[in-house]
Amino acid sequence: MGRFVSIWFRYLRTDWFSLRQPELKKLPFVLRSPSRGRMIITAANSVAAQQGLHCEMAVADAKALVPELQVQDDIPDLTDKLLRRLAEWCIRFTPLVAIDPPDGLLFDATGCSHLWGGDDKYIEDITRKLQARGYDVRIAMADTVGIAWGVARFGNGSLIIESGITIDALVNLPPEALRLEADVTERLHKLGLHTIRQFIRMPRTSLRRRFGQHFLQRLDKALGSEIEILSPVHPVELYQERLPCFDPVATSTGIEMALKELLTKLCFRLQRGQKGLRKAIFKGYRIDGKVEKVEVGTNRPSHHVEHLLKLFQINLGTIEPSLGIELFVLEAPIIEEYLPQQEQMWNESGGLEDIRLSELLDRLAVRIGAHVIHRYLPDEHYWPERSVKLATSLQEKPSTQWPIKPRPVQLLPKPEPIEVTAPIPDYPPMLFRYKDKVHMISKADGPERIEQEWWLQQGQHRDYYRVEDEEGRRYWIFRLGHYHDKIYQWFLHGFFA
Repeated sequence: MGRFVSIWFRYLRTDWFSLRQPELKKLPFVLRSPSRGRMIITAANSVAAQQGLHCEMAVADAKALVPELQVQDDIPDLTDKLLRRLAEWCIRFTPLVAIDPPDGLLFDATGCSHLWGGDDKYIEDITRKLQARGYDVRIAMADTVGIAWGVARFGNGSLIIESGITIDALVNLPPEALRLEADVTERLHKLGLHTIRQFIRMPRTSLRRRFGQHFLQRLDKALGSEIEILSPVHPVELYQERLPCFDPVATSTGIEMALKELLTKLCFRLQRGQKGLRKAIFKGYRIDGKVEKVEVGTNRPSHHVEHLLKLFQINLGTIEPSLGIELFVLEAPIIEEYLPQQEQMWNESGGLEDIRLSELLDRLAVRIGAHVIHRYLPDEHYWPERSVKLATSLQEKPSTQWPIKPRPVQLLPKPEPIEVTAPIPDYPPMLFRYKDKVHMISKADGPERIEQEWWLQQGQHRDYYRVEDEEGRRYWIFRLGHYHDKIYQWFLHGFFA
């Protein structure tokens, strides 16, 4: 059985306003919103609540009771934004944090509390840090979401329910602790059923007939008979390692040690599953709530600790620890099968299969950017600018062969027009003008005719020539259309080495 945490923000929105105006903390303060032609209270702080003010109460009546009452306009959608922001901040305590509208969060804390030294210290640390951020919270921990939720809002005494104690923790709570609709709880109280103990042993058929199937589902979820699935604010990565710190880390040496420990654990898991990562993200959760991160990618799946550590070290200095980092997380969102290549024992080089080549490309990509490193494969098109495509990785195999005829080392993405002087039809040109410079042609070879692909578009054919000017530079030029056509034009398409 798992362990779950429920956090109840008792005065969520008013606490947020008080953080920006600290003087409101000690004054009766409410938020208002228009409803049916009058202003009503939508949230009240602890001071106002102690003086009898509550939600849905008219602001005019509240001011009559508390003349010194402070009132401000409520902000639409504030609750959703606050809960999401707090949920993302709480990822430092567990990878699975779900929003529990309108005033709470839910954790799946299974296997987390031992990192803090036990349930008591775990809950104490969460409470202390949320209170330090200015929020009044009640936090409970139990074996089910339902019990944790009910104890956080209606429990007395200890809010940490020991593992294995389910019914005993539930029976003394009011029906509202089951997260039932208001009309159902009202009927229960009218029947004299003020605690769960009074009806938990009743026949299920009677309870279903009187209160509906949803009532039984809520009861079963609280007891653990029915699984309750949480929807995390951020999906949990399958390959993720976490390292919480008892004392915040603020040195580069400490950050590198944390990274190496996480890489060792993650790569061990990948190696056991014959997997390798193609992308990894190293995150540091700072005390002030900000998240620092460094991301690396690889050309082929890898679980080589030293290689990945070198990739991270290139940009590890960009992490700003500020007052300290309290949680380190290493994620591998892109995973592929790891196919170990036989070592090239007899050859000086292993070509594309040489692991050293992919590791070199990884380091270059981190330093200068992956967008400047390209590998091209032949594509099944006649038109030269369509006859190549970018490879997705070093492992991708070509679907066709490279053309036997020579092609330029640099192919322009779009042919550029040139002025050409040529003798009789189909003879190589004598000279051409490109960017206001005249190139006298000393050698030429051609023509090589390349037709349009009729299934893509209709148009004139191209007659290509390989030419060399007097300075020894070689070019790939073509004439679009027949020489005897009324409209034809010459273009420069590439440069030979």
